[in-house]
Amino acid sequence: MSLLIRGGTVLTAEHQHRADVLCADGKIIAIGERLDAPVGTEIVEAGEAYVIPGGIDPHTHMELPFMGTTASDDFYTGTAAGLAGGTTMIIDFAIPGPNDSPLEIFKTSRRWAEKSCSDYGFHVAITSWSARVAEEMGILAREHGVNSFKHFMAYKGAIMADDHVLLNSFARALELGAIPTVHAENGEAVYHLQRALLAQGLPGRRGIRSRARRRWRAKRRSGRLRLRMCSACRFISCMSRRRRRRMPSPGRGRRGSVSMVRCSHSIWWWMRVSTKTRIGILPPRM
Repeated sequence: MSLLIRGGTVLTAEHQHRADVLCADGKIIAIGERLDAPVGTEIVEAGEAYVIPGGIDPHTHMELPFMGTTASDDFYTGTAAGLAGGTTMIIDFAIPGPNDSPLEIFKTSRRWAEKSCSDYGFHVAITSWSARVAEEMGILAREHGVNSFKHFMAYKGAIMADDHVLLNSFARALELGAIPTVHAENGEAVYHLQRALLAQGLPGRRGIRSRARRRWRAKRRSGRLRLRMCSACRFISCMSRRRRRRMPSPGRGRRGSVSMVRCSHSIWWWMRVSTKTRIGILPPRM
């Protein structure tokens, strides 16, 4: 079945221009002006609309069990909602506990994803280090197409990776041609101050600003230490504030490269808190 999208404004990574888009068997086969439509082709007049490729969301959590909770969307409901908004692929997370097999958790996540409405892939978290973990990273990369491994510098007592885990995993990722990704916080400081705030009767959002400063310092530490020792390409997730987006630039052009992603759910949450603080619904951030 062929489809011709005629006359819209086509957006690609390089250009924005008026053109027709011809698709066959689910693939784009031609982009150009006044394309001929094969017999039986469905024609859609785009008019003044934009014609863009399907979106790829590189940071989702579908039916994820996490520290006593489970994500509300499963792979069916979450990807169906994404498709309605133009997201045609997600990259989700397979997160083992410190004593779990990354390979087995990945296989479990694959089974959950069988009901997905869209394409999907996985980041696999590395939460401990051993010869078995190193071997399974190789199996995941070579046999299952996993090319990114996630590391949490937060969540002490659950899945936090210390420097021993980080350095070994980063070096192994370099050997495999994979990308180590980082949730960068000073987990020890966060844990200590969590206890202190709870002891003062201050749960919730009132310690947000000091936590943000610790995240910024952790990202600098992560970038400098791992780039110098591992020569690895590093990917930082959950960037949400202007100063943090500038942070990784010192590592660029040295022995490795740094990329960042701003998570849409983090942006939404910060906007929600900022708006409600201004109108007096939430207590001001300290």
